[in-house]
Amino acid sequence: MHRCKSWRLTCPNMFKSFALHGGEFMTAVEASITEEDFNKATEQGARLLVRGPLATSVRYSLGRIHVELDNGCAFEFPTSHVQTLSGAKVADLRQIEINAAGLGLHWPSLDADLWLPSLMKGVWGTKHWMAQIGAVGGRSSSDAKSNAARANGKRGGRPKKHKA
Repeated sequence: MHRCKSWRLTCPNMFKSFALHGGEFMTAVEASITEEDFNKATEQGARLLVRGPLATSVRYSLGRIHVELDNGCAFEFPTSHVQTLSGAKVADLRQIEINAAGLGLHWPSLDADLWLPSLMKGVWGTKHWMAQIGAVGGRSSSDAKSNAARANGKRGGRPKKHKA
């Protein structure tokens, strides 16, 4: 789950409503979870813990988060790619905790939580955020990209799509 304090500033009425009527919201959520659903989630969590990998240590350095895993591997990612960490202050990024028995990362000063299995799959934020990251990469240009476009143009351009 991704959480961020900034939504309180951008949606003050929604935050006020949740704060005033929180008990009603929690009651509705609690009532919708059956014991069967709870047991399934517990079993799934246990399988994740057995399967791993789990974070054993984590640190921030030079714009990147470095995570050591219990299987001897390491995982590293740039903070600029992660929606809840992009634009955060270095002092806040350095305060990282491992939670959820090694499956989660938490930044207390940012009120941000990230799920390690999702990060390792390349999920850095919402679908909209991911589309923005992809659009930036698609707009990038290089000599190789320019040469490939020219060569493709000489062969008649992009191939036409054929209906199946």
